[in-house]
Amino acid sequence: MPGENNAYVKFDKVQKSYDGEILVVKDLNLDIAQGEFLTMLGPSGSGKTTCLMMLAGFETATHGEIYLDGNPINNVAPHKRDIGMVFQNYALFPHMTISENLAFPLAVRKTPKSEIDQRVRTALDMVELGAFGARRPAQLSGGQQQRVAVARALVFEPKLVLMDEPLGALDKQLREQMQYEIKHIHETLGVTVVYVTHDQSEALTMSNRIAVFNDGIIQQLAPPEQLYELPDNAFVAQFIGENNRLVGTIRESGDATCLVEADSGDMIQALPVNIGPTGSATTLSLRPERVTIAPESGSLPNIFEAEVLELIYLGDHMRSRVRVCGHDDFVIKVPNAAGHQHLRVGETVPVGWHAEDCRALDAL
Repeated sequence: MPGENNAYVKFDKVQKSYDGEILVVKDLNLDIAQGEFLTMLGPSGSGKTTCLMMLAGFETATHGEIYLDGNPINNVAPHKRDIGMVFQNYALFPHMTISENLAFPLAVRKTPKSEIDQRVRTALDMVELGAFGARRPAQLSGGQQQRVAVARALVFEPKLVLMDEPLGALDKQLREQMQYEIKHIHETLGVTVVYVTHDQSEALTMSNRIAVFNDGIIQQLAPPEQLYELPDNAFVAQFIGENNRLVGTIRESGDATCLVEADSGDMIQALPVNIGPTGSATTLSLRPERVTIAPESGSLPNIFEAEVLELIYLGDHMRSRVRVCGHDDFVIKVPNAAGHQHLRVGETVPVGWHAEDCRALDAL
């Protein structure tokens, strides 16, 4: 049934192996809703791009089925899937004008000439390049070429748009600008987007939900805020945003808190999320902005002495690296604002945090 379970795109027990032995994608089950912006995020070799290529039809699943709007598409040719694609290298035809590049996917679909002209104008206006139709790709900047690539993917009004590392070749400022532009286009058109990147800040900025891949498996699938604030395991906590990782052993465990002995011997109260029995190893995850400098005695369950090793000025905040609980790479983000204590390298200060901000996860 089309749209069954509200899944516009569905991966059902999908596996992929290139050599018949090693699975690049392992038993993937994933539902993507119509109009959703879903990002597949993960390190190189995690399987995210392979999933995108199978959805596009450029790779074939070894096992399982992929559905689009309720219809199986494993045996449907790529050009018959009605999917728009945006690549990192833009893939524009250099010998064609911008208007001709946009007209090409419409001409292939035998769209009437009058309709082609109208759609090309609309698509160029959508990406604010209405005056650039007569130019060739080489006459545009990288950011302008990327906007053309986005317009070309949308000009034939596809069911689905796939984007594979589309901003990877741009400089930081332009990349951030394009993130917002693509996000706004998605919100305006309501088209379903599946986006692949290894850049976690890009994923957090643009997505409705993020699927974090590692070793061919989705480690966690959640909205950006939930991924950052409530990671399910140590890999996600470490991969999404900056994270303080402390290792230790479970000494006591309850429903609300657990007691962890750090390698240094310090006892840390934490939130038990993904842990084994008493005596097993655990990884503690704590975001740098959740750490308080110089808390009042007894105000927090976790208060320890920290030696300031390094200070880096980053405009809106000071990034402080300290030695605490036996770890030399513990980071605290101190807002550069009135009322916040200024630290000095070499001094020792008390630092603390709430138990619920310190998540006890699987041992890495």
